[in-house]
Amino acid sequence: MIELAGIIILGILAQWVAWRFKIPAILPLILIGLLVGPIAATYLSEDGTKWIEPIWNGEKGLFPGESLYYFVSLAISIILFEGGLTLKRNEVKNVGPVITKLITVGAVITFFGAGLAAHLLFGLSWELSFLFSGLIIVTGPTVITPILRNIPLKKDISAVLKWEGILIDPIGALVAVLVFEFISVEGDSGFTKTAFIEFGKIVLFGTTFGFTFAHGLAFAVNKKLIPHYLLNVVSLSVVLLVFVESELFAHESGLLAVVVMGMVLGNSKLENLKELLYFKESLSVLLISILFILLAANINIDDLMLLYNWQTAVLFLIVVLIIRPLAVFASTHNSGLKLQERLFISWVGPRGIVAAGIASLFGSKLMKEGVAGAEYITPLVFMIVLGTVLLNATTARLFAKVVGVFLTKSDGILIVGASKVSRLLGNYLENNGRSVVLIDSNQTNIDKAKEMGLEAISTNIYTSTLSDNIELNDVGYLMALTASSDINRYAINKFGAQFGENGSFRLVSKEEMKDDKNNPKEGLFSHTDDYETLNSVSKKYPNIQEIELKDVDHYLSLIDFTNHDKDVIPLFIKDAAGDLRIITSFNDEVTEIEEGWRLVYLGKPIDIEL
Repeated sequence: MIELAGIIILGILAQWVAWRFKIPAILPLILIGLLVGPIAATYLSEDGTKWIEPIWNGEKGLFPGESLYYFVSLAISIILFEGGLTLKRNEVKNVGPVITKLITVGAVITFFGAGLAAHLLFGLSWELSFLFSGLIIVTGPTVITPILRNIPLKKDISAVLKWEGILIDPIGALVAVLVFEFISVEGDSGFTKTAFIEFGKIVLFGTTFGFTFAHGLAFAVNKKLIPHYLLNVVSLSVVLLVFVESELFAHESGLLAVVVMGMVLGNSKLENLKELLYFKESLSVLLISILFILLAANINIDDLMLLYNWQTAVLFLIVVLIIRPLAVFASTHNSGLKLQERLFISWVGPRGIVAAGIASLFGSKLMKEGVAGAEYITPLVFMIVLGTVLLNATTARLFAKVVGVFLTKSDGILIVGASKVSRLLGNYLENNGRSVVLIDSNQTNIDKAKEMGLEAISTNIYTSTLSDNIELNDVGYLMALTASSDINRYAINKFGAQFGENGSFRLVSKEEMKDDKNNPKEGLFSHTDDYETLNSVSKKYPNIQEIELKDVDHYLSLIDFTNHDKDVIPLFIKDAAGDLRIITSFNDEVTEIEEGWRLVYLGKPIDIEL
């Protein structure tokens, strides 16, 4: 009981430390696991026992026998399902082919390159060398996401790394399983045929079960067949059911099934998807905290001492500096990604929970079977996991600045509220080359925005989910356009520093409109128009117009005209190069108008001479 409670307490403590110092949680989790496991047994315990003992003499400990590996498998399935829920099709409209190549061509290069290196450096058999390389094919969403949260990058780069991390997990697991089966049958001549059959079964049953159960669950939720208070636990049970059922039909197809299920649900019109994501995210944090401590504690000091040589350092450098860049550059050839973007993706490739979990499982099984060299598998994979996480967590931000992908000025625009006015503005801004994201708690507004091709997120600004969203790293402007002046103020106060580095703006309230002296510096568009005015004009004249400006006096006369005509609302100034400047309620700040500049406004056409 003490050990189990200790794992949970230490795991959450490690998560807090990771949040506080902005590092991937896997780093303190593994270090704590090593401390309470092999380090405690060797240097701290008088009787040489571990403080936390997952398995002891095979049949004792917290998880005796095969129970640890059953727990690891089920936990990984939940983690990957939660990752699948976050994958949105619109994120990859520019980089879809790159991601496809990374999880195919890149995986092949990593598999053969790392296998060859392990064979030559450690003298492992070809079978064990390729088992090792199959395990390190995967990159981990649980470690990539915290790294990307702290680095402002273009959406394409973040999307590539995020999708690769989630999609390649079941692929790496599948490759490792096939190699493991080959070792188990000792190179039987019938293996090739058997392997292809097993591969087909895994793909067939994994995709079929995932797709079918995803639509079944979405149907049940949308038809109110599941009561609200049971939604989260029912979805959890369905995930476990899909994983187990798929495994029964085709061994090791469960991971693919849950990823497919998560992707389908995440891209469907599922009610209560936000609540499902919150629950699964909290559960994933708890499971990751437990898993990494357990797996690290399960390693013995003798296993770690196997790595105390120069070959280990050389293998790590080959994986990081040769194999990963080679895989990325081959996968991004003719992709449209710039050289510096390809270099950054090459640098960021941390391994995560799937590699560590399956390595512990297969390494222990092969050691029990007496396979020579099997004792290297688990510590070698853990070395890659810990080394890549430590390297990327400490250097990714600096490397992004060195190669020039660090966004020193974020030009994306976050619009709070996805009403008709917001959608009109978002569509205009997108058509003029600006990256726009709309957020709203009203799902109908979000759906309408997506139908227009706009990026929209259904969320509540009173939660912390926006702060952790890596897709918003390129946002530098914040516009609060809701009907509630309280929400608008809250959005500015809470997210202004993070998303409004270039400017945070909100609509003026009715009270502010009545008082000329009460003109907030963050006031948006004008001091005479609030949400009701914008909404009314957008219904009568749902078009954004432009009129050419002659000089500053002409601009000021137009602004004065809009202040007295409630059917015209100024929005932006557009210069000759097409760049847009937001008009604030302090519109007399404009002191220069050049030839070719235009006033952008909402409302009826201005057809009078001013």
